[in-house]
Amino acid sequence: MKGELSSCFSVLRFCLRPQGDFVWLDSASGVPIGAEVKLSDTGQLQFVDDEGKVHKTSSQKKDTVRPMHPTSVQGVEDMIQLGELTEAGLLRNLLIRHKEGSIYTYTGSILVAVNPYQVLPIYTAEQVHRYTDRRLGELPPHVFAIADSCFFNMRRSQRNQCCVISGESGAGKTENTKLMLQYMAAVSGQRSWIEQQILEANPILEAFGNAKTIRNDNSSRFGKYIDINFNMEGAIEGARIDQYLLEKSRVCRQAPEERNYHIFYYMLLGMTPQQKSKLSLGNADDYNYLTMGKCTSCEGRDDIMEYTHFLSAMKILMFSDSDSWEISKLLAAILHLGNVKFEGTTMNNMEGCDIIDSSHFKMAGKLLEVNPKVLEKSLTQRSFQTSRETVTKPLTSEQALDSRDAFVKAIYGRLFIWVVDKINSAVFKPLPEDSEEVRQCIGLLDIFGFENFVKNSFEQLCINFANEQLQQFFVRHVFKLEQEEYTNENVAWMHIEYNDNQHCLNVLASKPLNILALIDEESSFPKGTDATMMQKFNKEHGKGEIYIPPKNNYERQFGISHFAGVVFYDSQGFLEKNRDVLSSDVIELVQTSASQLLKQAFKSELSPGPTKISVNPRMTITTPKNSLRQGADSKKRSPTLIGQFRQSLEALMKALSACQPYFIRCIKPNDLKQPKFFDRDLCMRQLRYSGMMETIKIRKAGFPIRYTFPEFLERYRVLLPTATCNPNTESKVACCESICKSVLTGGGEWRRGKTKIFLKDFHDTMLELERMKKLNQKALLIQRVLRGYKYRRLFLKKRAAALVIQKHWRGHQGRKIYRVVQVGLTRLQARVRSRQMQHRYQKKREAALLLQAQLRGYLARKDWRRKRDAVVLLQAHTRGLLARRATKKMKRDMFLSANERRVEEQAMLERQKRLNDALKKQRETDSKVNSDRISDQEVDDFFRFLREVVPGQEGQAPTGFKDLESQRVTVDLDELPMEEQELTEEENEDLDKYSFSKFATMYFQGAATPTHVRHRLAQPLMYHEDEGDVKASLTVWWIILRFMADLPEPKQRVNPLGPPGAQTLAQTLPQDVASRNDRRFSHMVGLDQEQHAPWRLYFRKEVFTPWHNCRDDPRVLRGKKDRKPSTVPEELGGSSRKGSIFTDMLSRNRKASTAPSEVVTGGKVGEGIARARKGSMFTDLMSRNKKAATIPENVIPESPSGIAEESESNAGPPNEMMMVDATTLERPMTPLEKLQIIVGYAIVRQDLRDEIYCQICKQLEGNTNRNSYHRGWILLSLCLGIFPPSEKLMKYLQSFIRSGPGGYGPYCAERLKRTVLNGATKTKKRMTVSLTLMDGRTISLPVDSASTSGEVCQMLSQKIQLKDTFGFSLYVALYEKVWALGSGREHVMDSISQCEQEVRRKGGQEQHAPWRLYFRKEVFTPWHNCRDDPVSSELIYKQIVRGLKFGEYQCKKEEDYVELTTKHLYIQHGTGGSADGVKAAVQDCISSTLLEAKPEAKWVQMVGTACAQGLYKGSDQKTMKAEVVEYARQNWPMFFSRFFEVVKVSGPALPKSRFIVALNWTGITFLDERERRLVELSYPEVTGVNTVRESKSSGQLVCLLTLRGDFTLSGTMAEDLAALVLMFLGGLRERSQYAVTLKDVSSPGDETLLSFKKGELLVLLKDDEFSLERGWLKARNDHTGKTGAVPTEAILILPTLSKPTNEVMNLLNLSPDQRKSVIQATQTDTKDRIAPTSLKEFSIEYFRQPNKDVNRQVMSKNWAPERLWLHSREPLRQPLLWRLAAYPDLSHKACLLLQLSLLLSS
Repeated sequence: MKGELSSCFSVLRFCLRPQGDFVWLDSASGVPIGAEVKLSDTGQLQFVDDEGKVHKTSSQKKDTVRPMHPTSVQGVEDMIQLGELTEAGLLRNLLIRHKEGSIYTYTGSILVAVNPYQVLPIYTAEQVHRYTDRRLGELPPHVFAIADSCFFNMRRSQRNQCCVISGESGAGKTENTKLMLQYMAAVSGQRSWIEQQILEANPILEAFGNAKTIRNDNSSRFGKYIDINFNMEGAIEGARIDQYLLEKSRVCRQAPEERNYHIFYYMLLGMTPQQKSKLSLGNADDYNYLTMGKCTSCEGRDDIMEYTHFLSAMKILMFSDSDSWEISKLLAAILHLGNVKFEGTTMNNMEGCDIIDSSHFKMAGKLLEVNPKVLEKSLTQRSFQTSRETVTKPLTSEQALDSRDAFVKAIYGRLFIWVVDKINSAVFKPLPEDSEEVRQCIGLLDIFGFENFVKNSFEQLCINFANEQLQQFFVRHVFKLEQEEYTNENVAWMHIEYNDNQHCLNVLASKPLNILALIDEESSFPKGTDATMMQKFNKEHGKGEIYIPPKNNYERQFGISHFAGVVFYDSQGFLEKNRDVLSSDVIELVQTSASQLLKQAFKSELSPGPTKISVNPRMTITTPKNSLRQGADSKKRSPTLIGQFRQSLEALMKALSACQPYFIRCIKPNDLKQPKFFDRDLCMRQLRYSGMMETIKIRKAGFPIRYTFPEFLERYRVLLPTATCNPNTESKVACCESICKSVLTGGGEWRRGKTKIFLKDFHDTMLELERMKKLNQKALLIQRVLRGYKYRRLFLKKRAAALVIQKHWRGHQGRKIYRVVQVGLTRLQARVRSRQMQHRYQKKREAALLLQAQLRGYLARKDWRRKRDAVVLLQAHTRGLLARRATKKMKRDMFLSANERRVEEQAMLERQKRLNDALKKQRETDSKVNSDRISDQEVDDFFRFLREVVPGQEGQAPTGFKDLESQRVTVDLDELPMEEQELTEEENEDLDKYSFSKFATMYFQGAATPTHVRHRLAQPLMYHEDEGDVKASLTVWWIILRFMADLPEPKQRVNPLGPPGAQTLAQTLPQDVASRNDRRFSHMVGLDQEQHAPWRLYFRKEVFTPWHNCRDDPRVLRGKKDRKPSTVPEELGGSSRKGSIFTDMLSRNRKASTAPSEVVTGGKVGEGIARARKGSMFTDLMSRNKKAATIPENVIPESPSGIAEESESNAGPPNEMMMVDATTLERPMTPLEKLQIIVGYAIVRQDLRDEIYCQICKQLEGNTNRNSYHRGWILLSLCLGIFPPSEKLMKYLQSFIRSGPGGYGPYCAERLKRTVLNGATKTKKRMTVSLTLMDGRTISLPVDSASTSGEVCQMLSQKIQLKDTFGFSLYVALYEKVWALGSGREHVMDSISQCEQEVRRKGGQEQHAPWRLYFRKEVFTPWHNCRDDPVSSELIYKQIVRGLKFGEYQCKKEEDYVELTTKHLYIQHGTGGSADGVKAAVQDCISSTLLEAKPEAKWVQMVGTACAQGLYKGSDQKTMKAEVVEYARQNWPMFFSRFFEVVKVSGPALPKSRFIVALNWTGITFLDERERRLVELSYPEVTGVNTVRESKSSGQLVCLLTLRGDFTLSGTMAEDLAALVLMFLGGLRERSQYAVTLKDVSSPGDETLLSFKKGELLVLLKDDEFSLERGWLKARNDHTGKTGAVPTEAILILPTLSKPTNEVMNLLNLSPDQRKSVIQATQTDTKDRIAPTSLKEFSIEYFRQPNKDVNRQVMSKNWAPERLWLHSREPLRQPLLWRLAAYPDLSHKACLLLQLSLLLSS
């Protein structure tokens, strides 16, 4: 009844087991498997085991289900902690941790490692640091923890340690060994070379001793024991490697799916083709020794990378390059020998064989460095030794193959031994014999694992025997010794049964006639065979349990029952492998080899012997010197392989027994080498034979930590409480028990034996932690006491010293106070005496000042009367001169006949009539065109002014340049770089979010929409603060509607106040707008006829450098003969040139000069050319950039860049207003006129630019009219090329442009980009301009609106190969005017547009504008050298000759003219000049003015006389050209200068605050309006240049620091001025040889140093030993003449090429205050009133202030006052003089008088 009830309860528990529980299920393997209880989809309980299989529940299975202990559910780190010590519990614990990636598990201090077959990130440097100095069990299990325990216990117990790493093949022993080595190298802390060498030994050993097997890709085919030596500080000092039983048979044959040793595959894949060619190597598939296993590759291994690592390891381990090469030769020889084949032969009834001839055999002999015949003999014959002689017998082909394989195995085996010895010699350093130092060591044993293959041979028997020994060592250490010690120490202990393999060892090696002994015995018999050996096995061990005999006498297999299982061995070849003996033929072969490495490998086997030839040719008899069989006593056979192996294994066991061992059990989870796969049966088998179950039991119940009582008390004495147990009175046993009871309070698990204390692992950890804590406390106590003692002594010492200091300090203070009182009394006396002397001095000074005042007053009055008389006399003569000139003019005009006047008036009326008719026809045509619907083609016709060729060069050349017309040469602009500044690269943004509709929503005001409309606006689209901008916006909107044909054109209205055609473009826009300096569209919106304007570009020399040398470039001097000059039309050019050449050259970059003309008259040569000037060069220069309402006749609008005119009265802004009257807007206009109005507003009013773009985009958005749509895009593209939008609109406009019609989007985007860069945009097609050089050549260049003068000069210089480009500039000529564009950023097309508008203003047509472009020299550098560039010298020479011809350059003496003409004659015609040549030279060099003053024949005579004297016959043409250029540079520096208009802000007093700065190679000159030189500065007088930007309005300020004072100058070109001065000063200082001393330096004792005084002049000398970088220069004192070294900080290098003048030296030696006094003394009195010399200057003082007309401000935001001194067509409403403003009657009369004068003049 009870049984049935129990059964019912079992069934109930089984059925009610909750879901999620873990249970044990019985399995077929006999080991229960873990399973989890889960609920199925149908609601029934089911079990899912650890392998994922599902088991259904049933009442029959109730006995097979058992509950699982909680510790087995999740797994534990230490298997001792398992609650159920069963095989299933151990197996499942490893399985769970393997799935989680935790491959390490503890069994006490034994580590179980499961091979993961994958790389895990748990071996980093952080992990090494984490496990350092940690106790076993503190952190999760790891191989680093075992390594740290070895290291820690070695340091603590001063005892050697060892770690036995065991397991099957493929379980991971080698990898764990490498990890142990890495950790040891890391924790030793030395980072030394020896550590690196030890680590790098592994790649070499693996290459020679590891191979791929079916169970492991990197299987170790040998055993190794690495003994790592440490010094007393724990640093690695060396290591020694012992190797055991290399598997040599693998070299010759491998099992299927296995490879040979790694080194062969490394070598074949990693060697370079050159190296393989030398060794005659190919691929792995070509060699028999590498293909027996039919596997030449290994997945997961990179042989090439491994070979690289192998070579680097060889170098680290001191293998030389020759050693590496010799090793490669032997390995290659092995591969070649494997391919050697034999064929059987028969001779004299004896079987033999021959080697089949092949390249492999020859290469093998070459690599072994032996005679091929000797090698063949050693492989095909065998020598036998008798008592007196040696008999040689031929071998069959099978025997020859065995002999070859034996030879190969011998070579490889001995080579491996040699490599190991070589590594040991590098990493092992034995202690000297007399050394007392004791080394500690840690041994790592990585030996082959237990092997059981399908076919097991002799090697497997030896390997498994070694594993049996290691297993016995493990059993003995873990089980036997431990339990014996417990028994000896009387510790209560329950004996644990374990699997002891001693019986197997007895059968194999321990018992008499054991298996290994029988193999050795049978190997010693010459007739012993494998069969006889098997018979002895069966006889001696056939009845035992360990040995398993074969089933019959014919089988060769026998079995051994090892601890890991039964292994069957194939006995074939046992004896041969055991003997391991080479034949004497092979030994003799090695002895004859020239390979040193081969001889070293066979060093122990070499023994020489003579040879005797036998009668039989197949048999040789040799009588050795030392016969191997000299007698029975002397017979010594070589040791067998088993004997050697047993001997080394015994030595290993002794070494392990002397160390404290640690064990790592490596487990192989599966045979497939797959990660995350756990084979339960395989792992269970490994756990069983390793005795892991018994190990856990004994570790759990045992006490692994043992101390003797003295050792325990000595180590843990600090933990003993003296009050409880005094070691002086109590026994050591009692003290040890007291320590354990006080510290180990967790229970009585520790035991006390007879002589030792037995502890658990965690007890040892607790004791160590408490010991460290107590030691720290005691150390702190000792430190506290010692520090207190130290600081008390220090305090007493300091107190005694302080008393001494106080005593001396008090005495010092008393003496100091006394001295202060004494000094005070002395100063009081001095002050009293000084007051008395000062009073007497003041009285004398007052008397002297009174006397000086009287005298100065008398002298000043006298000087003023003298000057007044002189001025009155000068005025009288001047007035007389003017009156006489006026009388002459009146007389001349009276003689003009009335008939001539009528003829002239009639011609003028006819011309006016023809002009009116042409204008009338043009207006009718425009009205007809505008009244019809405009198609796309017609829109293109409207804008046909966008031409490829710039008009203006088909007419006549300007005056003075008619001879420079020539053939043109074209060069492409794309071939040369353009001067552009790259825009800042911004990140690509999505322009889709910047839509125009979004911009309109944010910024449009009112109800304005972003779409197309056809009506006028009530208000602007955007908000404007200025009322003028509002009105201008509405006007622009109206013009845009008309431009896009959205509104019709108004009807033609007739102007009754003027003749037909008088409504010109000048009335549409003011002249100010047409000539603004920021216009960039003149070339695009010109009339169609502009393409015929006769302008040219010329290239000529403008300025010389002081060092110019004409010999450098002969092409500069080359030119052409004169051409016939062409005449200029009377209505365009005028009869005579107005304005001096010097004035024109100074007028660079100026606007609409108002300078009067000049008339050239005759005069003497020595006195120069007299000029009747109506102005001065200052007047011309001050007039540039003026925004004149009208431009006077004969004055051209000049280059658009420059500084703006600034009125001295500062009355209003500089720009005049822009107005468009109603009559202009209400009449029909051409598209060009509309475009000019729109663009004019955008230029004048910058705030309207965004408004204009928004209006255009609005009319394009949603526009369905094709004609209007295309007109709008044309207008937008033109505006994009003229002015840019603001940053606010930029991205929205870029987004809108992308939606343009085909071709317009990219084109408009490119135009906008170029507008932002250079201010103007390239057109689609480039335009061609011609530029004329001074040698007569004309070159055509393609330019666009963005082309600058610098770009053109750069292109031209590259074209003509001009190297010395500095100083050459671009010049523009129109009529008689010439001005410089420079070589900077001036736009060429703007200047051309100004020329065309000037022609149109004069009444001519733009296609006839006779402007030209020239390339001339403008300025020289001070160090100019003509020899540097012959091309430059040629151009300058031609420029000088032309300047002489046209009067531009004038000499002071006739002799200079004659000299220059003579040189020109020699250059052109050589030494044998004819009369025609002389005359031609005179015509080339003598101006017409000089020819009028003196006849041409006279000049020819003087030049001919000079030529006859032959002064220049010895010089070549280059030298003469250089002399001409140098003459011009020396005599005409002002004509080769760069001019800047400036205003003096501060500095020394000058007569004028506004003047011109002329910069040339001689220095800096200030010029006034009359060309008077205000200040002349040489470069040594300039000490520095600084630039400061004061504000946006005033521009740059430049400060010239000079010895004559500091000048602060303002101007728009101030920055260029400063840059040029800095360039000249820097270049002069680099080339200067002069310096002035800044202080006194005396060195009487050193002759190498130069002594000098302050202010002396030094001449710098070149010396390679001294340089500025080193801080020393070599110099000669100009005063003393001595030479020596001077420090650079004591001198100032002067910027000059010539010796400075005495005046400069005197100024340098003065102090700043002294220089200021000298300058003030030399300055003239500038306070005298200077009479006005021009109407402008007169108006500033006497004219009224300009009116502010509010109506005129509507059209212009930048309003400017009216200029009262200029011509104007508006009626005068107020008088000009301010004095008449108070008299209304006189004011009215003055206004009527002006109107009457206007009527008379019209």
